[in-house]
Amino acid sequence: MILDRTPINMNEVEDILKELPEGEKKEETELFLKKFLNASNSQAKKIKEALEKADLLKLKREHIVKIVDMLPEDASDLNKIFADISLNEEEINKILEIVKSSK
Repeated sequence: MILDRTPINMNEVEDILKELPEGEKKEETELFLKKFLNASNSQAKKIKEALEKADLLKLKREHIVKIVDMLPEDASDLNKIFADISLNEEEINKILEIVKSSK
């Protein structure tokens, strides 16, 4: 039964997988994560916390999850995440600085 729908980043998925029993689906998911996981757990937590504290009104939890997973390097990468919202230059620079400072 689904109690709540909360977006989580791939690092959080990896943590949840550690608690699950071994199985074929777990192995498939672990292989997927190895291919696409860009940040270490500590780096992901640092970025997530910094973005939450950044006090940007347009920044939702879904966006934070995508930023942590993709680690955008420039404005064009960031605009792919925010396809439905337009960010001003100050907001873009603030988000990119948070990502760069935690690498």
